[in-house]
Amino acid sequence: MATRRQAREWALQMLVQFDLNPPLDVDSGIESFWEQQRQLEIDNLEDDTRRTVPLFTSQNPREQASLAEMKAFAEERVRGAWAARDELDAKLEPYLKNWSMYRLGTVERSVLRLGVWELTTCSDIPAPILVNEAIDLAKFFSETKSGRFVNGVLDKFAKDLRSAKAETFTP
Repeated sequence: MATRRQAREWALQMLVQFDLNPPLDVDSGIESFWEQQRQLEIDNLEDDTRRTVPLFTSQNPREQASLAEMKAFAEERVRGAWAARDELDAKLEPYLKNWSMYRLGTVERSVLRLGVWELTTCSDIPAPILVNEAIDLAKFFSETKSGRFVNGVLDKFAKDLRSAKAETFTP
């Protein structure tokens, strides 16, 4: 069954793909990504040496429902972060000590955009969980140093965001 972790991995992969080769239409870019994933699964299932659990080709209704839910979860993040990338970049710039967005690696840039989008949009998910997910994605798709960098940036951003929300809260 697909998980939110897997959905975030898919979202990051799409954002990296879009950053390197921007689609003319986000919907067609997303659709193309899902077709690529389905084809990869089919290829892996045909290769007897790999042990792949079918997600995209499963006929199990429960697994199909889980996949549909996680695809929607990933797509929401991709559409949101991709559409708001300029605003997200502007929010991130002050937290990139001696760096700028264009100097970051594509994975790190995409992880940070996704992380800030989730921190500012998904108030139902605790900030430490979102930051930890972003760190894990950076380490998995890049290197350990990237995880530390993402942690520093997003942790400071999350603290400032929390302080700003506390200041505007009036009981």
